[in-house]
Amino acid sequence: MSEKTKSYEIPTEMRDFAEKSVEQARKAIDGFLGAAQKTAETFEGSASTVQSSAKDVTQKTFAYAEQNIAAAFDLAQKLVRSKDINEAAQHQAEFVRTQLEAMQTQVKELGAMAQSAIKQATKK
Repeated sequence: MSEKTKSYEIPTEMRDFAEKSVEQARKAIDGFLGAAQKTAETFEGSASTVQSSAKDVTQKTFAYAEQNIAAAFDLAQKLVRSKDINEAAQHQAEFVRTQLEAMQTQVKELGAMAQSAIKQATKK
């Protein structure tokens, strides 16, 4: 194989730097989500049906956001650890496939929760 056709490899130092950057960003997002969740909890008042349903949806939404962000950071770490473009492309394709499946499940669950909340609210 000639020098021109050799695959490009990412230097170890660059991968280490990128991995540290991803980890710092993950910690910052975790802190932000924690603060946002605490803020949302302070706005939740009594145990009425509507507020209870809103609380459930809020908690589920935060859980989904955390899952999706974790998946994105996992992808970022896999990408910076990839040895070549083909491996990076495989990681990206797997991420897209699993995230589409996750989003379908999340939308279905949130839709079911919304329908349930509407039914409960109209019963009163």
